[in-house]
Amino acid sequence: MTVYQWLCLLGIPALLAAVVKYLLSQIKGVRMGVKALLRAQMINDYNKWSERGYAPIYAKQNFENCWEQYHAIKGPNGVMDNLHDMFVHLPIKPPEKGA
Repeated sequence: MTVYQWLCLLGIPALLAAVVKYLLSQIKGVRMGVKALLRAQMINDYNKWSERGYAPIYAKQNFENCWEQYHAIKGPNGVMDNLHDMFVHLPIKPPEKGA
């Protein structure tokens, strides 16, 4: 084998390693972006429904779905845990008008 052939053979693993490193950084970026979007959606939902004093079932189901996906990408933290607990405890029906 010539020196050129050896250099080509040695370059292939380096190229593969670079491609894998690039792909892993892209995946990490997408995960972080999805995590940020889920977090923003949950905060938005909480603010909207807590101002109204209740959260209907469909809103709670949507929030819970976001929460499960947030957990799946290793997103949980104390702030979001508290937000989740507060959202879950919102009543399902609007408060009475005269109360």
